[in-house]
Amino acid sequence: MNIDSSGVISTMVQRACNHFDERPAHSDISLLVIHNISLPAGQFNTPYVDDLFMGNIDCNAHPSFTDLAGLRVSAHCFIKRCGEIIQYVPFEKRAWHAGRSSFAGQQNCNDFSIGIELEGTDTTHYTDAQYQSLATLAHAIMQRYPKITASNIVGHCDIAPGRKTDPGASFNWQAFFKFIEQLS
Repeated sequence: MNIDSSGVISTMVQRACNHFDERPAHSDISLLVIHNISLPAGQFNTPYVDDLFMGNIDCNAHPSFTDLAGLRVSAHCFIKRCGEIIQYVPFEKRAWHAGRSSFAGQQNCNDFSIGIELEGTDTTHYTDAQYQSLATLAHAIMQRYPKITASNIVGHCDIAPGRKTDPGASFNWQAFFKFIEQLS
């Protein structure tokens, strides 16, 4: 998996999301944040996550979507249950995934992080295909952005405690890091 100078992996599906902006000039990409998402909650393989990140979700499609009206959110990548990876935002750009957050004394994690969303919930086990895809992607990211080390790979819950819980208790950190080790 090769990441080009603009932060794009040309071998994966690309979606033209416009929910991103430039990173601040002083920022250095040094953090990988793992999230989960499913729309509606707990339902997989729907078009709604893609619609949300693309900015065209029909908020009338499900009663739980009313809170999403006007929401501008994105991730750099989304990994489906089958392991397919979709890239929405080039890694060199600032995706809008972390919200109010801090890591190691630095505020506004979007400025210096890459956000990866897994199709899932806090309580549903992730698939082996997702762990393999995430590990392969994380390994490529760590090669391209060497300030991202294993200790700089965290869950959304770690940078926004009390506000966020993902990727949840169902995420097997040990298995994920084992997959990364196997790639090194």
